[in-house]
Amino acid sequence: MPKPVMLRFAKWHIWLGWLVGIPILMWMASGLFMAARPIEEVRGNHLHIASDQSALALPSDVVPEIDQPLKEMRAFMQDGRAIMMLTAMDGSITRFDWESRTPLPPVDEALARSIVAEQIVGGGNISTVRQFEANTAPFDFRRPLPVWQVVLDEGTHVYVGRDTGQIEAVRTRWWRAFDFMWGLHIMDLRSREDTSHPILILFAALGVFASILGCILMFRRRKARVTAK
Repeated sequence: MPKPVMLRFAKWHIWLGWLVGIPILMWMASGLFMAARPIEEVRGNHLHIASDQSALALPSDVVPEIDQPLKEMRAFMQDGRAIMMLTAMDGSITRFDWESRTPLPPVDEALARSIVAEQIVGGGNISTVRQFEANTAPFDFRRPLPVWQVVLDEGTHVYVGRDTGQIEAVRTRWWRAFDFMWGLHIMDLRSREDTSHPILILFAALGVFASILGCILMFRRRKARVTAK
C-alpha cells in the first residue's frame, strides 16, 4: 500500500482517537464506579432493619379462609369480573371470585392460550405450550412462580401465571439477545444479575488505565509530530 495512503490512515486514526478517546474513558470510569459497589448496597437494602413479617388479619366475612396465614390481598378485574387474589405467607397464591367467594381453579393450558390470544398481538399464532413449576422456571423468566410458557410462531415467549391468571412476562427474541449481551457486558453469563464481582472490577480498572494511557499517548504523538515539522 502506498506510503501516503498509510500516512492518511494514521492521521485518521489519531483524529478518531481524539474523537472517541474521552467517551471511552468516561464509559470505562463510570463502569468501574458502578461495578465497585453491589447494586443492593447502592439501593440501600443493607440499611433496612430486618423484622418478622406478621400475617394480615382481616374479618373472616371479608376474606375467604385459606390453609396458610395471609400475607397479602389484592383485588382487580379479570375477564370482566372482580377477582380477589390472596397470597399466603409461604408464597402460595389463590384466586377467588369476589362476589361468590368461591375459589377459582389454576389456569389450564386452554385458558393460558386464550389469555395470550386476547392480550398479546399475534397471540393466536402459538407454536408450543409448556407448564413449569416454581422451582424449574425457564432461565429467561427467572422468577420462582409456576407459569405456562406460551411460545409464539415468531419466537416470543409469553409467561402466564398458573395461579395468578395474569401475563407475568413477555420475552421477545430481542429481549433474549439483549439479555445475553447484558451478561457479556457485566461478565456474568450464569445469572446475568451480578454487577459487582472481582473479574468485572479488574477488567474495568484495566480498561480505565488503558484509556488513560491512550489519551496521554495521543498528546505525545501530537507533540512528536510538531517537533518533527
